Amino acid sequence: MDLPGPIHDFLLVFLGSGLILGGLGVVLLTNPIYSTFSLGLVLVCISLFYILSNSHFVVAAQLLIYVGAINVVILFAVMFINDTSWYEIIWTTRSNQIIEQDLISNSQQIGIHLATDFFLPFEFISIILLVALIGAIAVAR
Repeated sequence: MDLPGPIHDFLLVFLGSGLILGGLGVVLLTNPIYSTFSLGLVLVCISLFYILSNSHFVVAAQLLIYVGAINVVILFAVMFINDTSWYEIIWTTRSNQIIEQDLISNSQQIGIHLATDFFLPFEFISIILLVALIGAIAVAR
């Protein structure tokens, strides 16, 4: 952007202070959701720095990829990791505890079978999926 000098300098100072405050928020805030929002502020400030340097495609990529996708994935991960009271309410009955124990043992058995008995078919399927992915990329070009 072709801005006059004082306005450009003010925007640099404003975005720099937003970056510093957002970075401090990521590190110092105890609530992980607030910390994730601070990370979003940092990523938006970085993309606005790209606007000042006339890199408009990089701004769009930064906003879509980092702010729009990665920050949302981090936010979902943090929200799924946090224990809530609903989780404790759901698993209070004895029958639900038995079902939960069966699910844990079943998933462990699936993991054991994939790592021992079905190791070669599992790896073969992963190679087939990799070849299909490479083929889809080649066709898209």
